[in-house]
Amino acid sequence: MINPYSKMPVIFIGHGSPMNAIETNEFTLSLVSLAKSIPQPRAIVCISAHWLTEGTWVTHMSNPKTIHDFYGFPKALFDVQYPVPGSPEIAELIMTTVEKPKIHPDDEMWGIDHGTWSVMRHLYPDASIPTIQLSVYLEQPGEYHYRMGKQLQFLRDHGVLIVGSGNIVHNLPRIIWGDNPKPYDWAIEFDTWIKEKLLARDNQAIITQYTNFEAGRLSVPVPDHYFPLLYVLGATDQDDDLSFVYEGIQNGSISMRTLKFG
Repeated sequence: MINPYSKMPVIFIGHGSPMNAIETNEFTLSLVSLAKSIPQPRAIVCISAHWLTEGTWVTHMSNPKTIHDFYGFPKALFDVQYPVPGSPEIAELIMTTVEKPKIHPDDEMWGIDHGTWSVMRHLYPDASIPTIQLSVYLEQPGEYHYRMGKQLQFLRDHGVLIVGSGNIVHNLPRIIWGDNPKPYDWAIEFDTWIKEKLLARDNQAIITQYTNFEAGRLSVPVPDHYFPLLYVLGATDQDDDLSFVYEGIQNGSISMRTLKFG
């Protein structure tokens, strides 16, 4: 049987502040251009840094709610809705294909959080492409998340776009407010280290060595925003070209590095 779907790329997006959802800047414009440069997906699976669970779960509802999982931001941000359809079909395909670990269906607990909708509304503003989220089992080590990505790789041949949404450097206590503050030296060092390892295809270093030095420990004090990158790496193969969609550091301590394989 001929596969009617184009093999999809796999993408990691540094989503940064929720305010990026309603702003037009170099970063958000890069997402608009990115969507125009890739095939139209049949569906999207997003691993967001903002759905942390015990075990691994996948949204299974037909009409996921828009979750405003933040506080202290303007009302305009809370007013945003992203009424995208879900895809029980793709959720079930994942659950039946990935046997270990067992993936649990979520019919009501979660939905589409800002790690997903804040970037998807720039990529696909009409909210027409079925979208599901896969949770991050935070207590597991990096290798777990990388292996999960490997088991999701088959989706690319089914027209499904795999997206990891987090930030390579994400240190909220060290944030600097104001207009274009200078990034910390350690943030630049770690972001550059990741870039070099990505170009060298040294996945093992990215999975296991990211806290072996001070810049890494400062950049990844908690791995919630880092782990989505590992799913993306797992879903790649050696034939994928790597391109950097966006590079930059916001608020001194948040890397916005966004990249595409394939």
